[in-house]
Amino acid sequence: MKVIFLAPPSARLFPAPEIPGLPGLSHPLGSPRGNVRPAPSAGSLTPGSPRGLTALPSVLDPGRSGRLPAPHPPPATGMSNQRKDHLGASSSEPLRVIIIGNGPSGICLSYLLSGYTPYVRPDAIHPHPLLQRKLSEAPGVSIMDQDLDYLSEGLEGRCQSPVALLFDALLRPDTDFGGSVESVLTWRHQKERAIPHLVLGRNPPGGAWHSIEGSMVTLSQGEWMGLPDLQVKDWMCKKRRGLRNSRATAGDIAHYYRDYVIRKGLSHNFVSSATVTAVEWGTPEPSSPGARDPSPLFQVSGFVTAEDQSQQSFSLRAHNVVLATGTSDSPARLGIPGEALPFVHHDLSALEAATQAGTVSPSSDPVLIIGAGLSAADAVLYARHYSVPVIHAFRRPVDDPGLVFNQLPKMLYPEYHKVHQMMREQSILSPSPYEGYRSLPEHQLLLLKEDRQAVFRDPQGLQKVFGVALVLVLIGSHPDLSFLPGAGTDLAVDPDQPLSAKRNPIEVDPFTYQTIHQEGLYAMGPLAGDNFVRFVQGGALAVASSLLRKEARKPP
Repeated sequence: MKVIFLAPPSARLFPAPEIPGLPGLSHPLGSPRGNVRPAPSAGSLTPGSPRGLTALPSVLDPGRSGRLPAPHPPPATGMSNQRKDHLGASSSEPLRVIIIGNGPSGICLSYLLSGYTPYVRPDAIHPHPLLQRKLSEAPGVSIMDQDLDYLSEGLEGRCQSPVALLFDALLRPDTDFGGSVESVLTWRHQKERAIPHLVLGRNPPGGAWHSIEGSMVTLSQGEWMGLPDLQVKDWMCKKRRGLRNSRATAGDIAHYYRDYVIRKGLSHNFVSSATVTAVEWGTPEPSSPGARDPSPLFQVSGFVTAEDQSQQSFSLRAHNVVLATGTSDSPARLGIPGEALPFVHHDLSALEAATQAGTVSPSSDPVLIIGAGLSAADAVLYARHYSVPVIHAFRRPVDDPGLVFNQLPKMLYPEYHKVHQMMREQSILSPSPYEGYRSLPEHQLLLLKEDRQAVFRDPQGLQKVFGVALVLVLIGSHPDLSFLPGAGTDLAVDPDQPLSAKRNPIEVDPFTYQTIHQEGLYAMGPLAGDNFVRFVQGGALAVASSLLRKEARKPP
């Protein structure tokens, strides 16, 4: 059966712009494809996980031994040559900390490890009475030096992490109630508290946000995208930009993160265009009188890609490693026959390429889009913009309360609610109120044939066959931790299941974010189940506090 439809335009996709003045990249640290995007009321997704974007006006666009060289950044980026001093330690003294991933999680942790220390303002009164009482018990004591378990006890919110709720409550005391009470924290730069560290990432600072088309509008409020001591709205005002319905563009947020690293003097800790290929650990070196740290040593290996695409290997040792890579590296797959055929893709960028090449057009067979999340909705919007016919198939009922569309306010996200309306009102057998679009709710794709035939099973168990020009499978993603032993599966809550930010994250101590199964190895952000920029900062607080306590225990 062949189906041809026409559709009116809706949204547009453009290639992601290159960031001038930054080193050339091989691949993004975390591709933005396929990450789950939660409701805006819960916060913003992490740039290692940069989802949380909506198509206004566009949709998403599709990164052993030796000395680690600097990736040739120009002075304008703020990536100073001081970084080479850290990298020179690759074959001598181990680094205290290596952070893998330079999205918001890694940036926030670098800020805290650089000596920036949060204190409660003497005149601040927190609107939460219990938290205010606890804060008043230790005046003048840094939050990082207090008992995070005690402070976070009794807090409730839209996150499972107690430390994330605590830090969010300190930074944004009443944001969930629509208030605008300013942060109760003040920040002091205490260089004596700094811990030497290195942040490795494939993209410039900001992670996969730099892989997203700049005019995309963030799904969540711009103020929730910010990092400590530099509000997005204040930064936007200085840049003479404004928030659109309280939402910033992806380009603004990527620029904000890059600028944050420069303004806070963190640039010398960051190495861009760096790909980690292996992290191994074992027993510490034989102890000797005055040995500094009995914890295991980690060996971090990989390569740096220069502007001319040449690659140079590196190998570094560290006492602690922090995983902050996000979870959007590996698209989820259906596992059906024919999924590896050349016309089947798991990335929205394939639709852009096919449109530009003329492989799909208003007169071609339909594009088959599999999935009921926002990535699939982005693909529908893009296809309709170019009048490309669409068959949209998904396994859930259209009235399933778990669909992400039901969590988005209609006033802020009319384009997604339009897609949801189309999903509800247009089935393959009904009259066509939306020309060029057909939805297949509760349909399971069984196989794909070489002659571009897609075979489905409908809710009644009957098989249906459709001719298609292109297939996009957009059903989520998994983190790529192939650089870890066993791809990191032994670190998950359930080692027998794939790692998943939503269902099976890395198991960590909730107050230190150190992995349960390996001392000295930390995980934060989506890898630990925190999917929002707003809440990943609590993980950074927990990690930094833990590392500071380790430093305090070192022999003189």
